[in-house]
Amino acid sequence: MSEHEDTSIRSAEQQAELVAAITDLFEHKIVFNEYLGFKMGDYSPGSVTIEFNMRPELIGHFMHGRLHGGVISAVLDAAGGLAVIWAIAEMHASESAEQIMQRFKALATIDIRVDYLRPGVGETFYAEASVVRLGRRIAATRSVLRSDNGKDIASANGAYIVS
Repeated sequence: MSEHEDTSIRSAEQQAELVAAITDLFEHKIVFNEYLGFKMGDYSPGSVTIEFNMRPELIGHFMHGRLHGGVISAVLDAAGGLAVIWAIAEMHASESAEQIMQRFKALATIDIRVDYLRPGVGETFYAEASVVRLGRRIAATRSVLRSDNGKDIASANGAYIVS
């Protein structure tokens, strides 16, 4: 895990517990993410990076070895949701990891628009997302997926229910 700035009132131990809980939720308890191989990268309040490697199971066009469009939309959606999770965690910095994890029960995608920009070709992919607005009921995000050559593959705008 990379180093992160923490402007909250959590102790280092509390922050480590929260990071472990969110990482476990994102990488293992959401089994679809685990199957696709999504790994949480950098994070800060309302901004995240997800990394994953190309595998034969993720190919959408067998002749060209391109990333499947469904995987592209799934990672952009997952990145938006993860950015919202971190924004909510920061908003409730005085709460324990257990209390914050309970807040994610209502989190769900309302809408996501994906713009496919170029074929998903590469060995490793990086999805970055940030929260544009976090309200009491709705959050809005922007996400982008890049290949290991740094080129944008797709971008997305998402809306998520948070309560």
